[in-house]
Amino acid sequence: MAVQTQTLSSCARAATAQEARYRIDRPIAPSRAGRVVALDEGAADVLSRTAQHDWANARFYVCEAGAGAAGDVVLRGIDGGPATLADELASASVVVMVATNDSGVGGAYALGKACWERGIQTAGLVLGDGTHAGTAAAAAVAALRPHARVLLPSADEADVVDLLSALRV
Repeated sequence: MAVQTQTLSSCARAATAQEARYRIDRPIAPSRAGRVVALDEGAADVLSRTAQHDWANARFYVCEAGAGAAGDVVLRGIDGGPATLADELASASVVVMVATNDSGVGGAYALGKACWERGIQTAGLVLGDGTHAGTAAAAAVAALRPHARVLLPSADEADVVDLLSALRV
């Protein structure tokens, strides 16, 4: 029995066998070269677990304490190896900054400025409940707000994985 496609909505018509031959069945290829940076040691612990997932193009770093005060950001890989900001941003399409407190405000400023100068998309995640005024998480939100185009306050560890998956890194 043939289905009359003229009377179907566009969504219903797209589900017919006739239209199925145009469907692409391959998964979408990763399109982003993401750099994920922990701004403090609490965030570094989260990223060390997150880095264990299968990622196509994501690289994970920790911003050294006090970095950014003089305009230079010192990064180390999640495994402890050194990295330079200029080299990492040269091939990056998105930088995700992760914080649990406001101790990385200097690094957030320097990273945000470097990304802005290069036209690289930025995102920030603040891990913690953020419900109590004056908490470290609330201070981290205030510190990241000027430096991240997208900011997810009151995030939890699963949100890091979800965001990176959504960005296809």
